[in-house]
Amino acid sequence: MKIAVIKESRVGEKRVAITPRVAIQLCKQGYEVWVETGAGYNSNFSDESYVNAGCKIVTNDEAVSACNILVKVNAPTPNEINLLKDGVVCISYLYAAFNPDLVQQLTVKKLSAFSMDAIPRISRAQNMDALSSQANLAGYKAVILGADYMGKIFPLLMTAAGTVTPSRVLIYGAGVAGLQAVATAKRLGAIVEVSDVRPETKEQVESLGGKFIEVKSDDVAKVEGGYAKEVSTAYLLQQKEAVNKSLYQADLVITTALVMGKKAPVLISEEQVMQMKLGSVIVDMAVEQGGNCALSELDKIVVKHGVNIIGQSNLPSALPQNASELYAQNIQNLLTHLATKDGFKWELDEEITRGTLITHQGEKRI
Repeated sequence: MKIAVIKESRVGEKRVAITPRVAIQLCKQGYEVWVETGAGYNSNFSDESYVNAGCKIVTNDEAVSACNILVKVNAPTPNEINLLKDGVVCISYLYAAFNPDLVQQLTVKKLSAFSMDAIPRISRAQNMDALSSQANLAGYKAVILGADYMGKIFPLLMTAAGTVTPSRVLIYGAGVAGLQAVATAKRLGAIVEVSDVRPETKEQVESLGGKFIEVKSDDVAKVEGGYAKEVSTAYLLQQKEAVNKSLYQADLVITTALVMGKKAPVLISEEQVMQMKLGSVIVDMAVEQGGNCALSELDKIVVKHGVNIIGQSNLPSALPQNASELYAQNIQNLLTHLATKDGFKWELDEEITRGTLITHQGEKRI
């Protein structure tokens, strides 16, 4: 079977779906890997490195029209879908719940589409979980990006001229991205506090040296697939009151709160921003789903009431080499589970297949 690897067309996207290291493994498994010229350039992988890995360098049209499997980071475009043969398998992020028109086009074309954002959060699928691998890098980058816009350093510094007090960092959400942000900020010497609607995350936060801000309430979040499913308005108000003191003292605030299949909750209002320290920074990692800060703007860095608010939507792409390496390994692990060089197993009731297969042979499966 031929696997096509093409350039990502999303503006600002620097990742590539398959790296030379993973291509070597796929070729050993018996696949042919066709790579579009320059597909890995922005991730620091040359065409020569793909050739040395056993790949064939081709044009975009050649790769898309001849492949049996199309692998991407972002969802295929309408033009790419039209070029594909009926029955081709697509593997990429799809976010099917937010893209009904895309799902319809994949269905009409009779393509089988697996969504990397729908990997079930079960033990045997951990090495396929692209959301986690990318969120890990995003959490790190959020701290580094915030540091660029802060007017002070992170660690305690004692000098002959006086003592510099450590920065205070507040993190909303103790998922994969939030925990990596905790670890990174602590390594840089900051005082780190964390708020999460899931009380069971307290132990993880404290194990990394962070302080968990507790909300005393019997009304806690329902969790589904590792994500908070819903939180009552009353609980959000209690959380806001508990966090306000830390928010107003913070030099850097990182928000990561998402609700699967819904708009991100607004956790920081304009009134709260107005009371934050002059020169403080908010990195809103939920901006693509509406944002956790009411003043965030998608893919923009704005200053509101003296606070720098960063709304960069694709943080993993800012670390394209590492992000591509991890994503490519996720792809290979999923592909190894689903297929052999001779074809796909199509075990439609198997848990991982059932969770990730969005369309199949002209039928929607969501």
